[in-house]
Amino acid sequence: MNSHDSSLHSNSPSNSALDSVERLHRAVSSAMSHPTDQLIQQAENSLSHTERAVAQVTDQANRNAVELAEELLGEEKERLSKLRSSDK
Repeated sequence: MNSHDSSLHSNSPSNSALDSVERLHRAVSSAMSHPTDQLIQQAENSLSHTERAVAQVTDQANRNAVELAEELLGEEKERLSKLRSSDK
């Protein structure tokens, strides 16, 4: 486990959103490494879940964590988009 992973563990909603982004990152990375229909679908499902998690915390007090989650979500959406376009 890297230091980024361990810093995400907390019960706050904004940190839960960051945890969700981390899971999305792993799902997209797996789909990029092994672009099977199943792994791409799992990454897309993770994207939907993460978008909901981040949307739920947009008004949270921990604005830095929310902004980080939004930024990382955008990066993962871009990676998944590239994967979809290369899969066609």
